Amino acid sequence: MPVTVKEMMEAANAAVERIDGARAQELVADGALLLDVRDAPELERAGRATGSHHIPRGMLEFRADPETQFHDPELQFDRPVVLHCASGGRAALAGKLLKDMGYKSVFNVGGLSDWQSSGGPVEQPIDPGM
Repeated sequence: MPVTVKEMMEAANAAVERIDGARAQELVADGALLLDVRDAPELERAGRATGSHHIPRGMLEFRADPETQFHDPELQFDRPVVLHCASGGRAALAGKLLKDMGYKSVFNVGGLSDWQSSGGPVEQPIDPGM
């Protein structure tokens, strides 16, 4: 039976704990990976959380699986991962995917604005005219 986006979001939100920006900052300070799953043009337009690691949502499966040639060593099964995107939807879906792949400690902080509004530092985008 086909699955709707609404059903996928409900499952993702049930599986991945949503945390606020302050908790996200605590986890990152303790060694968690802050993972930005937005597409590259979004980072160029809006900037990025200082210290964040970028893997576009469309490549996450390949970067998260140690058996692929594309594995990203920043992703480790025992390292907590704090995800964000623009508003939290892709981060929730990405979090569920990571949990399904065996990542144990996965959190969704929501969007970049959720990180920033709680005092999380952000690197502003580079002025394309410079």
